[in-house]
Amino acid sequence: MSDRTINQQPHTPHQAGPEQDRRTPQDAPHTPHTHGHGSEPDDFAVQIADSVESFVLSVTEVAKGDEPGSAVSLLLLEVSQLLLAGGRLGAIEDVVPDDRFEPDAGPEPDGEQLRERLAELLAPIDVYHEVFDPYGPPEKPNAFRISDDLAGVVGELQHGLTHYREGRVSEALWWWQFSYLSNWGTTCTAVLRALQSLIAHVRLDSPIGAAPDGADTDNDGLTDEQLEQQAGDLMAAELGLGR
Repeated sequence: MSDRTINQQPHTPHQAGPEQDRRTPQDAPHTPHTHGHGSEPDDFAVQIADSVESFVLSVTEVAKGDEPGSAVSLLLLEVSQLLLAGGRLGAIEDVVPDDRFEPDAGPEPDGEQLRERLAELLAPIDVYHEVFDPYGPPEKPNAFRISDDLAGVVGELQHGLTHYREGRVSEALWWWQFSYLSNWGTTCTAVLRALQSLIAHVRLDSPIGAAPDGADTDNDGLTDEQLEQQAGDLMAAELGLGR
């Protein structure tokens, strides 16, 4: 079991925040969002849980590769919808769980298979570049992978789903809110920018630029020009556009 609290200090995206002492109701700056122990989930909790479960199921289905031509478009829609749920979690008051200590949710699911399937599906366009903190000091963009990020987000959301399915509604909401603020909100925002940029490059007939030296972590033997051509061809095929 862990003992944590919502930590709204500056954070680094793509990296889950450390476990902290939970904030108690008297520490909260405003009225907390609570659920009584064993209570039925209210409409807000049901809607958030539905959005989370829909995202997990949809990303898992996309990763199977049955419809590679619609992969990027579907992921764009799913990430956008999840961020709407995240925005609702970020906009409400701090969720205060029933128990100070987090109940054991059991073993964490292994997301490696999901990550590998997504990496294979998105190979030409998997690597993208993002700046950590738009309000921080100027820094060079860092390389990330859409497959790594989505698999990580799915794992975080599943942790909350385990609590929700076992009737620990406040625990699930607390976890989704905490992990949204500390990690997956920023991660999904970065992924959304990458996916939107891919579609914009194709729709606007704007070539995808080559990666900076050392930024492309793939070791597939392809040149930057070949990677650019593959990415453009993949997106053009997906959107039904001729090249």
